[in-house]
Amino acid sequence: MNLSASLQPRRDLNIIMTKTISRTGIIGLILYSAIVGAQPAPSSTTIFDGLKITLCGTSSPLPAPGRAQACVAVETPDHLYIVDAGSGSAATAQLSGIPLEKMRGILLTHYHSDHISDIGDFNLNSWVAGRPAPLQIIGPEGVDRIVEGLNITYELDRGYRVAHHGAELLNPELGVMQSRTIGEGVIVDEDGLRITAFEVSHPPIDPAFGYRLDYGGRSVVISGDSLVTDKIVNIADGADVVLHDAMALQLVQGAEAMSRGAGNTRIAAVLHDIQDYHATTADLARLAAEATIGQLALYHLVPAPRNAMAIAAFNGDLPDGALITEDGMVISLPVGSKEITVD
Repeated sequence: MNLSASLQPRRDLNIIMTKTISRTGIIGLILYSAIVGAQPAPSSTTIFDGLKITLCGTSSPLPAPGRAQACVAVETPDHLYIVDAGSGSAATAQLSGIPLEKMRGILLTHYHSDHISDIGDFNLNSWVAGRPAPLQIIGPEGVDRIVEGLNITYELDRGYRVAHHGAELLNPELGVMQSRTIGEGVIVDEDGLRITAFEVSHPPIDPAFGYRLDYGGRSVVISGDSLVTDKIVNIADGADVVLHDAMALQLVQGAEAMSRGAGNTRIAAVLHDIQDYHATTADLARLAAEATIGQLALYHLVPAPRNAMAIAAFNGDLPDGALITEDGMVISLPVGSKEITVD
């Protein structure tokens, strides 16, 4: 793939509108479809046997037009798991035609707001789509508190929707999320899909997790927010795709200096603090050198590049062929092949 071409901002109106409609749910999607010509969300009639990875959010807390916050959807013929659910990502998932009725669970890496903001929308949208079991919210210690709070927060909303549409369409029990606290190791092993959780380095958060998903001899590693560690190098070795968070250090340092110069010491302090717990592009070059990886792909971009200068800042240390992802991008790993396709 031509890296420079792959980094050009997408002009797809659906993705650009993600932030605008992220809180409107099903009704908002219907209205939006009517506005742009009543085009339904795309869906595939052919069953793809392999791992299908959709980037539903590639940005960080730093706002970026056309990008939602961190979220990756991973599908097999029988499964759909979402890794993190940042703001705007549920709308991107709908507009990308992801079959939410297949959704088994959300794998949370940690509990920063830009990784959990859209859990409620994913629960609602998959419930409406016909998910046959309660949505599992899976993560390290503390996930029970997240889920308890969300279930309370959305209790009135669930009641309104059941009263309006009826319990036959919206089984009330399926609107209530369930939590599952996990540690390191294999956390899912069913129907050919194996999911392994591993600890990452994102201090002061302890623990924070990344996930490796293996199916049919194909694999993807998703780091969440982390420095590059020996454990990640080992987990990533031999993987088809590694999605790792990435920071262009010089851009963040430049933004810090500008903020200080403008007298905005609070923002400058935040920009200074984030420099020691995200992987820099130089760190990712080390990962690519020490692990055998089919495709290194960057997401949770700090900051998301918006022009040629920012793209060049990310490219500076990266190995040839590294991919800076965009919202709506799909990476496909067919079973029985070494092929990696990016759309």
